[in-house]
Amino acid sequence: MNIRIFDEDDRKSVIELWEACDLTRPWNSPDKDIDRKIQFQPELFLVGTLDQKIIASAMAGYDGHRGSVFYLAVQPECQSKGYGQELMVYIESLLTKLGCPKLNIVVRTSNVKVLKFYGHLGYSPDDVASIGKRLIPDA
Repeated sequence: MNIRIFDEDDRKSVIELWEACDLTRPWNSPDKDIDRKIQFQPELFLVGTLDQKIIASAMAGYDGHRGSVFYLAVQPECQSKGYGQELMVYIESLLTKLGCPKLNIVVRTSNVKVLKFYGHLGYSPDDVASIGKRLIPDA
């Protein structure tokens, strides 16, 4: 897999990937999420390709205190082949070079498959509650 920075020409394929992986939600506009990401740390918005076709993506970030990863996705037919792990290792390397001491990842508790994936990569639950407040509605 080739890993590179997102390009605007990737938008449609990335949104289709997120939909195929059931990552989109009615209250989050994927187009707006992409617009926001390319305005802030666009070098941490990554896609993975095979034969020029996008099969993976991830939005990473670092705020000076903690790193984050959202929209980690691998095409369903390409899952369990190491591509997700490869992308996460790449992200961890980028964030480490930026001085990021810890990476936090938010996963829905109902997504057992993804929780197992991260567990195999050495991630474990933190004793925290994820809370949120919408500041700018997407709808």
